[in-house]
This record gives sequence, C-alpha cells and structure tokens, in this order.
Amino acid sequence: MTDTRTRERQFLEVFQKVTKMVSMVLDHQQVMDTIVRTLPELFDVDACTIRLLDYSTNTFVLGAAHGLSLEYVSRQSIDTEETMALIKAGQPVARVNLDRDPSYQDREELFREGIKSILTLPILFQDSIIGIMRLLTRRHRVFSDEEISFSMSLAEQVGIAISNARMFKEMVNQVDFMQEVQALSKLVNSTLDLDTVLQTIVERVPRSMGTRACTIRLLNPQTNTLELVAAHGVSDNYLEQVQWESEDDIAMLLAGGSVAIFDVEGDERIKCRKHLVQEGIKSLLCIPIKVGQERIGVLQILSDEHHCFTSSEVNFAETVSEAGGTAIHNARTYQKINLLFNQIEENERFLADILDCIRPQLLVIDTEKHVVLANRVAMERLGRSEKEILGAEYSELCLVEGDNGECPVDQVLRDGNAVTLVHQVEQEDGVHWLERTATPMLDDQGQVQYVVEIIRDITTQRRLEQERMERVKLQGVVEMAGAVAHEINSPLFAALGTAQLLQEDVEDTEMGRDLSTIVRNLKAISQLTRKMTSMTGFKSRHYIGDTRIVDMSD
Repeated sequence: MTDTRTRERQFLEVFQKVTKMVSMVLDHQQVMDTIVRTLPELFDVDACTIRLLDYSTNTFVLGAAHGLSLEYVSRQSIDTEETMALIKAGQPVARVNLDRDPSYQDREELFREGIKSILTLPILFQDSIIGIMRLLTRRHRVFSDEEISFSMSLAEQVGIAISNARMFKEMVNQVDFMQEVQALSKLVNSTLDLDTVLQTIVERVPRSMGTRACTIRLLNPQTNTLELVAAHGVSDNYLEQVQWESEDDIAMLLAGGSVAIFDVEGDERIKCRKHLVQEGIKSLLCIPIKVGQERIGVLQILSDEHHCFTSSEVNFAETVSEAGGTAIHNARTYQKINLLFNQIEENERFLADILDCIRPQLLVIDTEKHVVLANRVAMERLGRSEKEILGAEYSELCLVEGDNGECPVDQVLRDGNAVTLVHQVEQEDGVHWLERTATPMLDDQGQVQYVVEIIRDITTQRRLEQERMERVKLQGVVEMAGAVAHEINSPLFAALGTAQLLQEDVEDTEMGRDLSTIVRNLKAISQLTRKMTSMTGFKSRHYIGDTRIVDMSD
C-alpha cells in the first residue's frame, strides 16, 4: 500500500511539474523542447520525441527530440503500420524487447541506436489527434498500466499546452500579420510601378514569416508558362535552373488552393525538387495569385528549415497574395493606360503635324458652334493662340457671311450637306477672294457631329484668271488687227504705186511736193500694217484716263 501511495505521489509530482512547466510557456516550440528535455529524467526513460500532425500531408513531422541521434530521428518511417493505425485511433502502444523482434521493420536503426523499449502515445486535443509523443529506453522495460494511463494523461496535458501555445502564437501572429498586411497593402498601393510592387512583396513576406526566400511567377497566357518576375533570398543559379513549365507543375500550383509542402525532397509533386534541395530549401508554401476568379500567377514562400505552415501563416500569405494580385492588376492597368495615352499623344502629334502642313486654314466646330480644333495656319491668320481658339465661339473668330447673309457652317448644321462659298473681303493689303468649304462629320446615326471648315485665299488664282481672260481678249484683238492689216495692204500698195508714178511726172512742182508727202505717209502706213501682220508679242498698258491700249512688239 505504501509503495502504491509513493508511486501515486511521484506521478502527481511529475504531473504538477509538467503542468506548471507547460502553463508558463507560450511558444509551442518551446513547450515541446522543454517537455522532451524534462520528461526523461522525471519518467526515468532515456529519450523523448514529439511529432506533430501535418494536415496538408497527413503525416507526423518531427517537432522536438532529446536523447537520440540526428540520423535516427531523421528517418522517414516512424513505426509499423499497425502501430500508427492504433495511434491515429487515439490508443497508446507499448513495445518491449524490440531488439529481439526479427519482424520489426526498423530493427537495424534501433540496434544502432540501442533502443529496446518504446511507449508511443497519441497527443490529443478535444478528442482529435494533433501529434504523438514517444518515450524510449535503452534497457528492457515493461510499462505498467498505471504508467501508460499516467502517460496518456500527461500526453493530453501536453496536447493542451501545445494547442494553447499554438493558439496564443496564432493570435500573436494574426495581430502581427494584420499589421504587416496593412503596412504591405499601403506600400504596394502607394505606387503604380509594377517592379516596385513585386519587389516589395518578395522582400517583406519572408521577413514577416521568418522564412528565407520568396518568389513571384506570373502566368504568360501566350506560352502557358510561369515566368519569374521577382525574387528575394535565393541564388541566381537557382533562378536560372528552376523553371515551372510543365503542365503538371502549373496545374498543381494554380489548382485553386494553397499548397504547403513540409518535406520538399520527399514530395513527388514537385518535379524540380532537385534544384530546391541543392538550394537548401526544405519546406515550401505555394499561394495562387488571383484577380477576381482569374489566376494570374503564384507566390512561393521558401524555408531552409522544415516548417509546418500554420493556418494563420497560410491566411497571411493568401491575404498578401490577394492584395498583391490587386496591386499587380492596377499596375498593369496603369501601364496599359500609360501606353494608350502615349499612343494617343503620338497620334495627336502626328495628326497635328499633318494639319499644320495643310496650307489653307482649317477649323473644326461642334454642334454648339465651339471651335474644337484649329491648325497653325488658322491660328496665325486669326492672330490667336491655341488656348484662345479652342473652345471659343465660332462667330467671334469668323464674321464673314455668305452671299445670302448666312454662314456656311450654319447651313451645314441645318441641312447636313457640304457647302462651298466664294466671296470678297477687304483686308489691309486690298481686296481678297476667300473660298470657304464646310463639310459635315456624321455620327453612327447619320447626325452632324462636327463641321470641318477649310478656308482658302484664292486671290492670286482669281487675279491670274483675270489676266488670262484679258490676254484672250487681246489675242482676239491682235488677230483681228492682223486680218484688217492684210485687207488694207492691197489697196495701200496700189495707192502707193500710183502716187510714186505721178511723183516722177511732176517732181519739181508744188504738186510734186504734195505727192512726196503722200508717198511718205503711205510708206508709214505700210510699215504699220507689216508690223500688225508679223506681230509676235503684245501687252496692254494705260493710256489716257481709264483707257488702255495694246503695246505691240515684233
């Protein structure tokens, strides 16, 4: 009876010490490290390990260990399938004399480690298994029912302590992550430069999660490949070698949910795990980057230590990914808008250059009769700047009306048909002729939307036309004069011959002198008719008053 009470008192003391110990620690990793270092002495065993359930892979990953070699605790298998099935069902399993059991699958590892007895206990929280605790001895030991029962109670307390510490850390992490999300969102939304947004994300996320590196790859829809756009914490050699191009990789990374990989080296879902292992990456978290329901890329968080990503870490990464997706979308949209504006500006400059090369005045007027466009010639002729012309009332700029007293722009706005008018205007250098052509610009419904007016100064053309008409008239006069001269020549030559014969008969008389005068005048007339018939050039010139005569040249 005394031995039983002593044993119960020892169990109670151990339970109190463990309970006190785990209640004072708030970090679940520190809880596990403290337990595996304290229990062997309190429970009279040689070693202790704790493994936690990784829900993403449904496997137990090492959380803490004491008293064992790194080679032993790093092995992939934990125990037999039968033992693991009982543990997952919430039942403890005690194995003794393992060094004498030839059927035990890890007998060689146990022999090298010197392990002879193992008590495996499920760590439960609210009737759900969250891990396993193993007590190992290097001597043959049979665990009594009381020890197993006490160990189960102790494991349950460990589960409570780990869960409480996890929840506390989750709460702290959530607060920290919330603050980090706010800060990160403020940073990425403070700029529309895409490179700055991407680099900010990959630098801040690993710092917040305590991991080594982060990369962002965006999907190129044309090639259906994930292209690296930002990275932090990994070598250039890794970035050059790792390509997520296969359909299986892309389907896995963009499947719709987050993918947490505890052991990169042993996870066959990753086709490029060789390069990840060479880089020293042991755990990986992949988060799809989405804009609405469209997946545009993937955010990868890489750890150089085995890391079991918690729900708060995954939620943080997903929130950052969502904010990043929005920021990336905004930055891309801004780039497209900038490109569009640049193209519009380039087109406007090109159009302006074309319009400015047009020598006539050009104005574009809207239906409210406001000027919306003017070329350089129009601005120079009107003596106004572009700022003064655009938006001005058309009637203030062009006061010249058509012959019927109506402006051609008004006619187009009323009838919808093109109108061309020519009229004279008084300017400082004299009278000018202006040709005004107003043409409608129609919308999709056939209604006048704008009126394009082109004003040409045709004064020189009109004057050349008048001169041409005068030359035509003069040419007719000259031709008629030549015909008249030809008709005059016949009687003129007859009269001249007769006068010269009479002059010879009465040479020294008064009549002879008169005949000499007649012959001289007839010869002058003959020279004039000869000039009229052989004339090659002519021009009109002023004579007396408003009279103009023809100046003839040979």
